[in-house]
Amino acid sequence: MARLRDCQAWKDAGLPLSTPSNEACRLFDATLTQYVKWTNDRSLGGLEDCLSKLREADPTFTMGHVISTGLTLIGTGSSVQLDKELDLAVKAMVASSKAQPLTAREQLHVSAVETFAKGNFPRACDLWEQILRDHPTDMLALKFSHDTYFYLGYQQQMRDSVARIYPFWTPDIPLSSYVKGIYSFGLMETNFYDQAEKLAKEALSVNPTDAWSVHTVAHIHEMKAEIKDGLEFMQRSEANWKDADLLACHNYWHWALYLIEKGDYEAALTIYDDHILPSLQASGAMLDMVDSCSMLYRLQMEGVPVGPRWQEVLRVTQKHSRDHVLLFNDAHFLMASLGARASQTTQELLTTLQDASESPGQNCQHLLARDVGLPLCQALVEAEDGNPDRVVELLLPIRYRIIQIGGSNAQRDVFNQLLIHAALNCTSSTHRNVARSLLMERDALKPNSPLTERLIRRAAAVHLM
Repeated sequence: MARLRDCQAWKDAGLPLSTPSNEACRLFDATLTQYVKWTNDRSLGGLEDCLSKLREADPTFTMGHVISTGLTLIGTGSSVQLDKELDLAVKAMVASSKAQPLTAREQLHVSAVETFAKGNFPRACDLWEQILRDHPTDMLALKFSHDTYFYLGYQQQMRDSVARIYPFWTPDIPLSSYVKGIYSFGLMETNFYDQAEKLAKEALSVNPTDAWSVHTVAHIHEMKAEIKDGLEFMQRSEANWKDADLLACHNYWHWALYLIEKGDYEAALTIYDDHILPSLQASGAMLDMVDSCSMLYRLQMEGVPVGPRWQEVLRVTQKHSRDHVLLFNDAHFLMASLGARASQTTQELLTTLQDASESPGQNCQHLLARDVGLPLCQALVEAEDGNPDRVVELLLPIRYRIIQIGGSNAQRDVFNQLLIHAALNCTSSTHRNVARSLLMERDALKPNSPLTERLIRRAAAVHLM
């Protein structure tokens, strides 16, 4: 592990770590590197192994606690309220920070992760931004804030946070090419497609295995309905990203989206069966869960029978029904319980989400649940129950607020599609005219979309277009 940074190297980088252990410093670097690359790198020992060795190398190393606890929280697969082990880890991190002198930067890291644990994501981002103003090459602050802005639907902040530090990342700094990919994603989500593609391709020219930059290019082709170019790009680059195990499933999901877009449902299901479901079953990772749910739901809306696949997904998602870490996750878990006709799980999710929305505190997701999360979830239930008029009544008033549950433009499009499908099935002429309006809008924003064209033909069949 000689290429990883020891105590002196971190100090020389202007990011000193408060530990006497060179081994702890190197393991911190190994963990950070894998987080940035979205992969369990076998040459570095894999994330879990590195974190385990990091704790052994120096159990009192506060930044070791920060990265370990922070990664668990940022993964959104555990709730501090329900997971005693995670709650204890947060408390141990805070206790460690009080037991020894730390730099101001390290203290801010502790405060940010503790604040995130309480569900106050915007305040956590403020603290990471404070670090980045004084230490623009602090990759952990950059990545944690970037991911959290994503969860909040703060697209401009996600872009501008990187713009502010980008000039400081010279090529000699470890992981600098990955900053291009991080920046490109924020540019893409704010519709700067050309600039985003240029940066992502620059990053890939330095490191073709940069799965996040591949992911940005996949998004650009998706948003521009460049189906042929998207499919060719994924096929051409597959060998470079398929081993980035933390993101490979999501990149296959993007590949499948192109196939759904063009109406090649069998090929999309093949990708689901060969890559997405196996990844979900092996990892139980939150991103794999939402990808599985989203894909099956999209296929179902297109009239494709998905067989027993919902039951397979429910087996993984069911235990998270009470978590309520992210409303984005909740909506996807609900798709699984509805698809699998698990009425008890559906009721448990809705009841506990209602309870969370009424709980005191600073949890931003719980505060948003009443006005956005619960109506969105109820709309999914009404769609399943065959009440399209009610779906429109619930979704139409909040359609411009759904961005607040986070996720990407491509991911949240499942809810746009739900609204259009519901409007097409409405009995009320007023609601059916909503379908026409939404389809005209969709066609203007994303011309040449085969999926939109199919929906327009369907609207024409019922004399709406």
